[in-house]
Amino acid sequence: MINRRLFIGTLAAALAPASAVLSALPMPESTLIAVVRSPDCGCCGAWIDHLRDAGFMVEETLSDDVDAFKDQHAVPQPLRSCHTALVEGYVLEGHVPADAIRTLLDQKPDAVGLAVPGMPIGSPGMEMGDQSEPFDVILWNASGTDVFARY
Repeated sequence: MINRRLFIGTLAAALAPASAVLSALPMPESTLIAVVRSPDCGCCGAWIDHLRDAGFMVEETLSDDVDAFKDQHAVPQPLRSCHTALVEGYVLEGHVPADAIRTLLDQKPDAVGLAVPGMPIGSPGMEMGDQSEPFDVILWNASGTDVFARY
């Protein structure tokens, strides 16, 4: 007859590494980000991959007139980049890092959204090997703009 305590202890030891691996995995993220981008833009696709890798669900719409979508959502000209997205009532413009989006959604500031103007090297989707340049994530609202995060 098998010693019950020995069997349970052995079983628990065998399962411990698997449970440790499973608990280290990120929990599924149910937040949907709706992205509008040009069909010809590869960096937009790389940014979408960054969001998916971070656990966001992404709905992608290809458009030949992304500027019309930017106009519809009042993205200021100086903040514009190559793609625009919507998440939980906020506008995301350009290569905004996933962790900045999570912070925005956690803090829920009174804002229109976040932007990374232009296409800075090293921002998500704009990786170029070891090259990178510092960039700011800008929060904007009716009162103006402010630096939300620095990378």
